[in-house]
Amino acid sequence: MLRYFKPTIKHISDMQKLVLNDVENGNILVRSESEMATTIRSYTVVYDNDELVGFVALHIHSITLAEIRSLVVKDTYRGKGIGKKLIQSCITEGKNIELEELLVLTYKQSLFEKFSFEVIEKASIPDTKIWADCIKCKHFPICDEISLTLKI
Repeated sequence: MLRYFKPTIKHISDMQKLVLNDVENGNILVRSESEMATTIRSYTVVYDNDELVGFVALHIHSITLAEIRSLVVKDTYRGKGIGKKLIQSCITEGKNIELEELLVLTYKQSLFEKFSFEVIEKASIPDTKIWADCIKCKHFPICDEISLTLKI
């Protein structure tokens, strides 16, 4: 049975193991234990019994904007709607805390378009995002991700 919940510090090790392949191939930025610990409240995890099968983070950039990031679902669980539920949890949380807009940088454009996200120019992304996160990416400055936003 799948359980979606906010993780504790003790879940970080499992989270880092699950995301390792995506970090190595450049699909997701590496996050240190310390960085994950300081942002642990932004994550939602999914467990199937005692096995971590996915997670996502909703990272707040400003009083109006947050970013959906670090979305990962274990290979053997993909195609079962877990990613969609994690995205929906971020949208719901964004609405609950009265944000105006959600941002995502992704290789899965069509997945986010199912939620009415729209493509935007990367030039419109706040500089704070670029210099805090993007500069750490192995693809920087040649970003091949798609930028999308959703007004909520």
